[in-house]
Amino acid sequence: MRRTSRIIRIRRSPEHGRPTPPTRRSVRAAAALAAGVLAVSLTACGGDDGGGGGGGDDKGKASGDTGTTVTLPKLDGQTLEVAAVWTGAEQKNFKQVLAEFEKRTGAKVTFVPAQDPIINFLGSKIAGGAPPDVAMLPQPGAIKQAVEKNWAKPLGPEATKELAKNYSQGWQDIGKVDGKQYGVYYKAANKSLIWYNAQVFENAGASEPTTWDELLNTAQMVYDSGVTPFSVGGADGWTLTDWFENIYLSQAGPEKYDQLAKHEIKWTDPSVKEALTTLAQVWGKKDYVAGGPNGALQTEFPASVTQTFTGGDQPKAGMVYEGDFVQVNIGETKAKVGTDAKVFPFPAVGGTPPVVSGGDAAVILEDSEAAQALVTFLASPDAASIQAKLGGYLSPNKNVPQSAYPNEVQQKMAKALIDAGDDFRFDMSDQAPQAFGGTPGKGEWKALQDFLKNPADIAGTQAKLEADAAAAYGN
Repeated sequence: MRRTSRIIRIRRSPEHGRPTPPTRRSVRAAAALAAGVLAVSLTACGGDDGGGGGGGDDKGKASGDTGTTVTLPKLDGQTLEVAAVWTGAEQKNFKQVLAEFEKRTGAKVTFVPAQDPIINFLGSKIAGGAPPDVAMLPQPGAIKQAVEKNWAKPLGPEATKELAKNYSQGWQDIGKVDGKQYGVYYKAANKSLIWYNAQVFENAGASEPTTWDELLNTAQMVYDSGVTPFSVGGADGWTLTDWFENIYLSQAGPEKYDQLAKHEIKWTDPSVKEALTTLAQVWGKKDYVAGGPNGALQTEFPASVTQTFTGGDQPKAGMVYEGDFVQVNIGETKAKVGTDAKVFPFPAVGGTPPVVSGGDAAVILEDSEAAQALVTFLASPDAASIQAKLGGYLSPNKNVPQSAYPNEVQQKMAKALIDAGDDFRFDMSDQAPQAFGGTPGKGEWKALQDFLKNPADIAGTQAKLEADAAAAYGN
């Protein structure tokens, strides 16, 4: 449910489908590309907020605007179920994509709301003899688990052809297991952004920071102006893993990031201690976090966004960290993206700015002509263009026109994503086994929630993370 502007390379080896470390040169080049694009584009874009909160206007009925690029079979009388953890505007917008598929094929598609972790949800449905036909899986680890459990079915020739036509090799490869294509990454995310209330920054005399030290100085200026600097959605553990990953990637570097992602180094490594110590510079100052640690732990992600952009010039917080999809939640307020709500890249903690990406992949569980047709449609620019127009969404599909995105902020994000090609680094917790990186109340989510409550306990947090990781990875 979670996730690409500045991007770091993942290459997958043909033997294992595992990422291998990027070169330092590629990291610097990618960071330079994205930093340049974002610096120009993300600070002063006015016009349509593109929040996607409305979702029901004519912009969603976009098939006539985007044309038909993919041929689909007639499926009159056939039914499909699609499961995803998406809620609110995100679910509503995706349903407009499904409605277009119904219109073109005659099939009937039902959206099935799932719960995290989706693998557990799917396990229950499969055990009960009622699996959905297609599931949107938010982690590469979840795709691998679905294959290992013999739930997932390989993509057929039409879906594979559509994927190859519209996606870079890197986005194709991350949906493969043991060399076979199982997933279509329908949705991508840039998870290295900090959104801020423009009026708060103006009142504080603050400017957009580019380094971690500058971010701390900006936070102090916001605090001195009478507004709490940060809103943290600590009730959702995945937001906390994203905080850690951005700091760790920039500070420890991509090679160690890959090693920790595969548990080739332990969570008791000094590099983890250094990242947690840095993170505690924000989380350890209770006056820097809206509601303090206890309040943050009761704040779900959507509320962490809306409370930053409501309350006039005295909101509950001046900044909120999370990905491009924050725009959906900003759309639930009166704030306008690009004027009232602005964004800057997550500042560099080490030598280069961090880059964390993520995505949601369509995976077939019940193989049929209709299921294959739906995944083929989701791999096409036709489907992605419909949801792009609604805001709060980025597609890794390189043939989605930039004009499909509703505002300049998203158009520039999308351009940076596509221009980067295969240069991206995927969310670390999404690469981990679900038990460690994707389960509420357990593993990394729980350990970092406990750390938010007690940021002084760095050694204890490391020990807990390592114990849980060792159990989940089996090494």
